[in-house]
Amino acid sequence: MKVIIAPDKFKGSLSAQEVCNAVEKGLKKFDSSITCIKHPLADGGEGTLTILQNYFKLKTVSVKVKNPIFETIVSSYKTSKDTAFIEMSNASGLQLLKKEQQNCFYTTTFGTGELIADAIEKGFKNIVLFIGGSATNDAGIGMATALGYKFFNSSNLKIKPIGKELINITKISSKSLKYNLSDINFKVICDVKNPLYGKNGAAYVYAKQKGANKKEIEILEEGLLNFDTQVKKYLNKNIANIEGSGAAGGLGAGALSFLNAKLISGIDFMFEQTNFNKYLKQNIDLIITGEGSVDKQTLEGKVVKGVCEKAKVFNIPVCIVAGIIKDKQQVMDNLKPIALNSIMELNVSTDEAMENAKYFVEEIIYKQLKNIKKANN
Repeated sequence: MKVIIAPDKFKGSLSAQEVCNAVEKGLKKFDSSITCIKHPLADGGEGTLTILQNYFKLKTVSVKVKNPIFETIVSSYKTSKDTAFIEMSNASGLQLLKKEQQNCFYTTTFGTGELIADAIEKGFKNIVLFIGGSATNDAGIGMATALGYKFFNSSNLKIKPIGKELINITKISSKSLKYNLSDINFKVICDVKNPLYGKNGAAYVYAKQKGANKKEIEILEEGLLNFDTQVKKYLNKNIANIEGSGAAGGLGAGALSFLNAKLISGIDFMFEQTNFNKYLKQNIDLIITGEGSVDKQTLEGKVVKGVCEKAKVFNIPVCIVAGIIKDKQQVMDNLKPIALNSIMELNVSTDEAMENAKYFVEEIIYKQLKNIKKANN
């Protein structure tokens, strides 16, 4: 029996590689003769560069930048030949802030712009920007400000590049740009398909989990609408309804507006970079995938959905393991795995689930294989 193990990380608990190792233990416990192909994945969010590092060598560049609340930190990006790989979460990510500091009403992508600026100054002509895990809802005006764009209010005063101020933009100027951005090939890797605004947009879907309250979310929504209006007026671009424009608090839209970037599905990018199709052609009997939380957002383009779609093309059955599952029937109906189980279904506490995730994943996989064997007999 030959099995591909292709999970995302269990956020806050296990890296994708650690999930692979735990799944392998469960498989070997069931049958020590099983051949395991471990293929850790990511969807373009935080941790993606760690996964890419498993497949080819990348050099690290360290830079002092501003974090989401304008504090100076040391961040980094990766390089390979003429390409710079930048994770926005390394400069503007939610994980950089304490819980009490998290509120996307007041945060910025300025540090992400500083990473981009450093890469341009070092001569990189290809920049791949991964935009998951943001602490922000500023539509990328922070990033743009770091590159020389200026944003003004009705009093012709420059605004602070944070989410709260989107609603006050009345003018966008590119006269002070520090670089010729048209010389750079920008690819933006995102893990969601949300539009910029509306019920499925950046503010209404994600701002609450980034610390904003109901009133602030309404103001952010109005700000994103105004941002779209000003981008049409001053940059002559219509970006609000492009899939992924609402990613990372609207940084997807900002990248389209200010960088002339091309938006690419995170999981598709990772399949290509890690040569996933090659392994699917090797007489595979089963694929096991998973992530920390499996729910309806999984169906928007996360690792689990991407793997299940690949498996369907190659007619390979799939098992899914997760930390927690919501919308289980919806996931089953859409992805059609032969098994879907989570740690939290074992009636353990959240703390216990996080602390002993390796053990629980191993046990779930062992039981899934036993049940599959029983069903086939």
